[in-house]
Amino acid sequence: MNRKKNWERLRQETFDICIIGAGASGAGAALDAALRGYRVALIDRGDFAGETSSRSTKLIHGGVRYLEQAIKKLDLAQLRQVRHGLAERRTVIRNAPHLAHPLAILTPVFSWFEGMYMTIGLSLYDFIAGHDAFPKGRWLNQVQALEKSPMLTRQMHSAVLYYDGQFNDARYALALAHSADEASAAVVNYAAVTGFGREKGQLKTAVVEDQLTGEIINVRATVFLNCTGPYADGIRLLANPDLEPRIRPSKGVHIVLPRETLQSDYAILIPKTADGRVVFAIPFGDKVFVGTTDNDYSDLAQEPVLEPDEVDYLLETVKPYLAKTPLGAEVQAGFGGIRPLIVSSRADTKTLLRDHEVEHDSESGLLSLLGGKWTTYRLMAQDAVDRAGELLKRTVPGRTETHYLIGGEAYRFEDWQVLQTQYGLPADVCQHLMQTYGNRAERVAQLTSKQSLLAEKLTDSQPFIKAEVVYQVREEMAVTLRDVLARRWRLELSNWQLTAQLTPQVARLMANELAWDDAYRIEQIQAYQNLLESFIRQAGLTANQSAVETS
Repeated sequence: MNRKKNWERLRQETFDICIIGAGASGAGAALDAALRGYRVALIDRGDFAGETSSRSTKLIHGGVRYLEQAIKKLDLAQLRQVRHGLAERRTVIRNAPHLAHPLAILTPVFSWFEGMYMTIGLSLYDFIAGHDAFPKGRWLNQVQALEKSPMLTRQMHSAVLYYDGQFNDARYALALAHSADEASAAVVNYAAVTGFGREKGQLKTAVVEDQLTGEIINVRATVFLNCTGPYADGIRLLANPDLEPRIRPSKGVHIVLPRETLQSDYAILIPKTADGRVVFAIPFGDKVFVGTTDNDYSDLAQEPVLEPDEVDYLLETVKPYLAKTPLGAEVQAGFGGIRPLIVSSRADTKTLLRDHEVEHDSESGLLSLLGGKWTTYRLMAQDAVDRAGELLKRTVPGRTETHYLIGGEAYRFEDWQVLQTQYGLPADVCQHLMQTYGNRAERVAQLTSKQSLLAEKLTDSQPFIKAEVVYQVREEMAVTLRDVLARRWRLELSNWQLTAQLTPQVARLMANELAWDDAYRIEQIQAYQNLLESFIRQAGLTANQSAVETS
C-alpha cells in the first residue's frame, strides 16, 4: 500500500463509492466493492482498525449469550443472528487461516444441574453450526477439565467444553484494507472527512484533510458509505443535521494478565456475572485477556481507557473460577473499545441487539452501515454494497465468501521451517512471521538478507524483529509508532511497560524509512511514552519500571 500514490488518486479520480471508516465493516465493504468492479476509495481519520475493530475480545462467534436470550424469549431475530455468526466464523477462518483459528473454551460449572443446562445449550449451539470444521463440545468431569486447564478452581463440579474462533482483529482488518488496495481501491489512512459538498442537496464531494500534512482536498464520488461504527452519528449529522441519532455507544474493557494465570491453551467462559454479563478469560500469545464489561459511554471525543473499578470488577469476576486469584499487581495492560449499538427501546446495553442495518438518507444520499459485530463483518459489508449498487443502478453479485485475504492463500504454518532453513532466523521468529504475515512472511525475511541488522530481535522476550518495522512502513502503511506497536503488532494491548521500552528502537527504524529528523523522532517517542504512562495512571496501576530511553 502506497499512501502518497493513493492520496493522489483521491485528489484526481472520481469514485463510484467513497467509504468512510476503515475498521472491520469499512475495510470489508471496500474489498467487497472493489471485487465487484466498482471504483472505490477507503479513508479513515486514523489508522486501519484504529478504534473499536482492534479492541475486541478477539473471538469469532455466533454468540452464546444471544442463543440463551433467543431461547428464553423466543426471539427469532437473535436466533437468526446466532445462525449468521456461526456460519460466518467458518468463512472468517477459511479466508485468512494465518490470522484466525478454532479456540477451545471451557465453562466451569458448580452443580450437576448447571452442567446439564450448559451442555444442552452448547449442544444446540453445535447443532446450529452444522457440519463445519469445528470440533464438537462435550461435558468433562473435574479431572478431565483440570488436565486441560490446571489453574481452574477445585470447587467446580465439572466443566463444559465447546469451540469458537479466535483471531488477530487488528491485522485482520489490515488484511481486508490491504486486499482492497490490491483489488484497485484507493486506500488512505489518517484522512479525515470534515465536510461535504452538495448539488441539489445530494452529496457529491467529501472534504478530506490529511492528518499528517494538513492538506485539504475534495474527494468526488457517486455514493458515500458511512462505516464509522460508534462514530456514525457524527458523519450522519455532518451530511444531514436534521437526522436523529441512531447509535448508543457502549464501553467494554479488558485487562491483561500473565499467561501463567491459566497455564493453558483453553479459554474460560464465565457464563453469568453478578450483573448478568458474560466474561471470557482468553489466552492470546503470551498473555491472558479478561473481559469484557458493558456500560453506556457518552464522551466519544475521549479514548476509552481502563479504570480502577473496571480492573476490580474483572478480577472479582474471575476469582471464583480460578484456584489462585490474580492480583491487581499482575495486570500488565488493558484496553477499551466502544460498541456501536443501534438505538432501541430496550433499557440497557446488555440487551441491545448488535445486529446491523443499512440506512439510506434520501435527503443527502448518505448510506450508513450501523451496528453489527466483527464476526458478521462480511455479511454487513455485502448488504451495504448491495444497497450502494442499487443507488449506482449497477448491481453486481458479491464474491467475498471465498476470497483469500492477503497472506491467506496456500498458507501452511509448517512453512516456518522453510523460512528458518533459508534465512537462518530463530524458530520462534519464523513461527511468528508465518502467523502474522501468512504467505508473505518471506517478504519480511528477505529484508534480512539485504541488511543483516534487520534480523535482530527488538527484545529477547518477544519474536519481533527489526525487518518487520521496515516492512510495515513500506507495505502496510504504518506511519506512527502506535500503528506498529498497537496494531501491526499487538504489544501495546498486552504490555504497557515493554511497549514503552521498545518505542525508541521502533522510532529509529521508522525515522530511517519516513525521513523523520531527530527532533520529530524524539517528540514522537515522548508523546507515545507519555500516553502509555497515562494509561497506567488512569487504570490505578503502579509502573514497576520506567521507560527512560528517548534518543
